[in-house]
Amino acid sequence: MNYMMKIKGGSTLNGTVKAQGAKNAALPIMAASLLIKGGTLKLNRVPGLKDISTMADLLRHLGVKIEFAKNAMSLQVPEDLGWETPSDLVRKMRASSLVLGPLLARCGKAVLPLPGGCSIGSRPIDLHLKGLARMGAEIELIHGSVHAKAKGLRGGRIYLDFPSVGATENLLMAAVFAKGETLLENAAREPEIGNLIDVLNSMGGKISEKSSGEILIEGVEELHGVESWIIPDRIEASTYLLAGVITKGTITVEDVNISHVDALLAKLEEMAVPFSCRERSVTVFPCEKPHAVSLKTLPFPGFPTDLQPQVMAAMTLAEGTSIIQESVFESRFRHVSELNKMGSSIDVQGNTAIIKGVRELVGADVHATDLRAGAALILAGLAAHDVTNVFNIGHVYRGYEDIQTKLQSLGGNVDISQSEKTYPKVNDI
Repeated sequence: MNYMMKIKGGSTLNGTVKAQGAKNAALPIMAASLLIKGGTLKLNRVPGLKDISTMADLLRHLGVKIEFAKNAMSLQVPEDLGWETPSDLVRKMRASSLVLGPLLARCGKAVLPLPGGCSIGSRPIDLHLKGLARMGAEIELIHGSVHAKAKGLRGGRIYLDFPSVGATENLLMAAVFAKGETLLENAAREPEIGNLIDVLNSMGGKISEKSSGEILIEGVEELHGVESWIIPDRIEASTYLLAGVITKGTITVEDVNISHVDALLAKLEEMAVPFSCRERSVTVFPCEKPHAVSLKTLPFPGFPTDLQPQVMAAMTLAEGTSIIQESVFESRFRHVSELNKMGSSIDVQGNTAIIKGVRELVGADVHATDLRAGAALILAGLAAHDVTNVFNIGHVYRGYEDIQTKLQSLGGNVDISQSEKTYPKVNDI
């Protein structure tokens, strides 16, 4: 079904929202439950999202019993697991590939159809497979599926050609049971990886971050169940802060890790947007006309690619010309044509977007092409005159829990049409 969000723009948003748990932390930690043999992993602050539902269904197919209510999840893992994953679930979501490493480590074999997800450019799992092969796995591609097996993974030195988040997560989970020590070099440094490492260590793992981009994993015999927490979602929190910027309002986001949103805060300073930080919250204050800024997306601690579309939306109304370089995903400017339908002035030249600030945006019928593009179009619709209809809004429900309710609590005039309503509630998962 094609969901649509109707936005009557022009209102100033004000108020307070609480950051949800980070989807990109919850997914790999859920996959890590497969490493427990006959035990239970309890997780708190798990967001009720479509991707979480997909991962839960995938783990259930492998034999895990899952209960989920009020953002608390219990994953009861049996002693015997399945190791073949169904294509209908795997192809819904890129993060499905995260079960490959744990299954190899736990079962010694795995079958994984090539995963799907947002259409934001080529995101091959070559680095995952190359690293697993270095650890002794035998890998074949048969009819569009990865067939992997290993009599026993062994530790060693693995250098990642690019600091891929998914490859880093998959390989460190596989290395938990590998014989000896595994050193991951040029590993990703995102906060979500730190959350995964903390949970694995609490389960009995021996993982340490030696220096920037180096992770040392000492193989262990087994892991046990624990209770842990998911970190706040830095991208969701940043999106609501930008909702305040683009509508010239005062918005506070609570329960946020300040250091995780530092890249955005640095840009807010350049924009001359006033803001304040407390121990676990950030507040943005009204700014009549933000200054234009330039940025380049980079792996953490650089500016996150997942926030690039939302910042671009805010820059459409800035004073001057902004320049955004996308260096992570080559097809992450698909929202530009939709923003231009709303009166923005954006020109794309290769991997660079040039945004000339305009006086106002106007409502239009636009289509979300992926999760973050949809969030950007919602931000633009909140600031635009007249009505904006954002189609394919289902993409957004993959990453934003109760976004309609949260925006309404801030004074946003948003609604889902009755014929295309419904997104996953916590109790549906």
